[in-house]
Amino acid sequence: MNKQYWGLAWCLAALCCVPAATAATVLERISAGGKLVIAHRESAVPFSYVASGKPVGYAVDLCLRLAEVVRKKTGAKDMAVEFVMVSPANRIEMIEQGNADLECGSTTNNAERRQKVAFTVPHFITGARLLTKASSSIDRIEDLQGKTLASTQGTTPLKAVMQANRERLMGIKIVEAPDHARGVEMVEKGEADAFLMDDVLLYGLAAARPDPKALKVVGRFVTTEPLAIMLPKNDPEFKKLVDEEMKRLVTSREIYPIYDRWFAQPIPPHNKPLNIPVSYLLRDFWKYPSDQVPF
Repeated sequence: MNKQYWGLAWCLAALCCVPAATAATVLERISAGGKLVIAHRESAVPFSYVASGKPVGYAVDLCLRLAEVVRKKTGAKDMAVEFVMVSPANRIEMIEQGNADLECGSTTNNAERRQKVAFTVPHFITGARLLTKASSSIDRIEDLQGKTLASTQGTTPLKAVMQANRERLMGIKIVEAPDHARGVEMVEKGEADAFLMDDVLLYGLAAARPDPKALKVVGRFVTTEPLAIMLPKNDPEFKKLVDEEMKRLVTSREIYPIYDRWFAQPIPPHNKPLNIPVSYLLRDFWKYPSDQVPF
């Protein structure tokens, strides 16, 4: 290869290595006429799910509040909001790769995920427990020795139970469900003896089944899960705006009626209440709302 071609090759290589520092931030893109993209879930009741063909839920309502703040900040009165459905398996990747600006669901803020994405102030604190048939004798995770446990792929409960099963030689057969609804179905059909997931999701999922009384939630917390809206990692201006609005919603107590709408009042599609009050953990955390969590 002659010197001319070597020079061209080096120039191309150098261009490929230039960081994407010039890429527009979320607020810059929207100021220029772009849209805000909100990622939602299919069956993360009552946080983010589909009812009557549209995304609804506690986290979705919070994200719509955030969208209004973005609209005012940028002056983009005609800002479009686009919803895109994500799964537990691809939700982090969608934010990390810039395919969505906010992920409004039931995603746990932890140290491993913070390497790839950012989180705002938690909107819920829960823990993983077990969903079983009401007739089952299973009362705790230790009762699953020699039995089958399902959990949703790409979630922190699945990772935690796989580690515990391996380290404590628990002898549990663990299977991955593609989504929460399928995990519940596996229990109903006898394909799994229990389904491990955040207990608030389990209550919501069970309430939506044809026979809710045929299922029960049991056991101690296997994990502690601070749930928060996910957003891009390297966009400090956008994160500051989101954090300030979340803190304002909490300190002004405007978040409480939003919470009650989804946890204390009848919700779609079956118009039944979950009757889950704000936990003492969440009340304490909201006294000094922060995006910092000790996990």
